[in-house]
Amino acid sequence: MGKTILICDDEPLIRMNLRSMLADLGFDEILECGDGAKAVELALASFPDLAILDVSMPGMDGITAAVEIKKKLKIPIMLLTSACDSQTVKRASTSGIAAFLAKPLRQQDLLPAIEIALQHVEEVENLKEKIDDLREVIENRKIIEKAKGVLMEKNHVTEAEAYRIMQKSAMDKRKTLLQVANIILKES
Repeated sequence: MGKTILICDDEPLIRMNLRSMLADLGFDEILECGDGAKAVELALASFPDLAILDVSMPGMDGITAAVEIKKKLKIPIMLLTSACDSQTVKRASTSGIAAFLAKPLRQQDLLPAIEIALQHVEEVENLKEKIDDLREVIENRKIIEKAKGVLMEKNHVTEAEAYRIMQKSAMDKRKTLLQVANIILKES
């Protein structure tokens, strides 16, 4: 698999079993700790590809640690728990948790959960990039429309004629339509 994973559980036996399962799945580096505060510290220092955190730990619990990690890193975080009460599930879902893994953990449940969590994070990041691109297109379009309006008013031309003037200017000056629009707006 070639990935780094962080595991955090206050029970050493569970960490040992989980480490063994993850090693069998081909994880290159398995970081481990026993409390939420240390999980946050390790995650921010080592940038793992994925984290599996126990929900119930002394001090900082797994959900609180997940929230802290997600503030800085865009990685999937899975929770390991023996109690799936509705309040915990609700807290986890509003915290952006990728998956729940129930104790006792079975190896056959681990790989599908990891693969889906990693894929989901990649899809979300791609969607965020597309949204950012669309926002930029919309902002550029607003500037071009504004410049077109200035030309229409200044030269007493139709919208289509104003657009053609901008296109011709862009070609003649070897500039983008946005650059021409910005020049028009600065000069008005």
